[in-house]
Amino acid sequence: MSSLPWVEKYRPASLDDLVSHKDIISTITTFMDQDKLPHLLLYGPPGTGKTSTILACARTLYGNNFKPKVLELNASDDRGIDAVREQIKTFASSRITTWEKTARSVPYKLIILDEADALTQQAQNALRRVIEQYTKTTRFCLICNYVNKIIPALQSRCTRFRFAPLEIDQIDKRLEVVLQAEGVNITSSGKDALLELSKGDMRKALNILQSCHAAHDLIDQDAIYQTTGSPHPSDIKQILDWLLNSDFTEAFSNICQLQVEKGLAVSDILTHVFKLVSGLDMPQKSRIYLVQELADIEYNLTVGCSDKIQLSALVGAFKNSIDMTLVLR
Repeated sequence: MSSLPWVEKYRPASLDDLVSHKDIISTITTFMDQDKLPHLLLYGPPGTGKTSTILACARTLYGNNFKPKVLELNASDDRGIDAVREQIKTFASSRITTWEKTARSVPYKLIILDEADALTQQAQNALRRVIEQYTKTTRFCLICNYVNKIIPALQSRCTRFRFAPLEIDQIDKRLEVVLQAEGVNITSSGKDALLELSKGDMRKALNILQSCHAAHDLIDQDAIYQTTGSPHPSDIKQILDWLLNSDFTEAFSNICQLQVEKGLAVSDILTHVFKLVSGLDMPQKSRIYLVQELADIEYNLTVGCSDKIQLSALVGAFKNSIDMTLVLR
């Protein structure tokens, strides 16, 4: 256990260990207690407990020796139509014999398709028929981040549950358990930075914490930002000051120099600067223009445009919004 990543080491083993989405867990528990578990579609952002929830359900249904009754496929496995026709169909078609049944006498097996939005269109169409054909012996649980990538025919055959990003206090509560168990020495500013960067993703929070613990004896705010490579808040405030108060040439030159010194990416600068735009004292029309420009720059970065050109566009957007503000006032 000591060599396991903390994400797996501290994965909830039962439904009671889950720290969030109590309404979803309560509904699924009621289904299981009444032996009326439907096919499930769990969707939402990464690290919100989708996989942990269904694995905890499997342990509740089948006990700790649940692996013979559960088939779990993730994104690293073959996700084409052949996998549906062979591996999934073979497992679904096998019946549970009397000696396989647990004390709860669960009359069905469970197939978990993690990251189901990676399934090809052909595979999803084939899976639709398999779900209908083997409902008596098998329940399916599809897990994905983007529900719009699942064909409507599959969505209609499943009960859907959306897993929202975790609340800060929910992540904090679980982190306390890990901090005490591992003897991690972390400051209050370090924990605040960790919770800020996690953005509701429990997996991300644990991975950052484990990385920092391996590299630093005392984890503070600087250690968190240094480990993740995210821009430090003081650097972002300095960049915003240059964008607002320096001329174009000076602002562009200073930001480029800071990029080299701190190893900052334009996309990270853009994301963190955007968070501060709402607090700027400027007319609504200027703010709308600035946000639209930032959105265009972000899109250009995602399609592979030059970082230098997009950084100059970022500086130019701020200068134009400032000029617009002076005219409106």
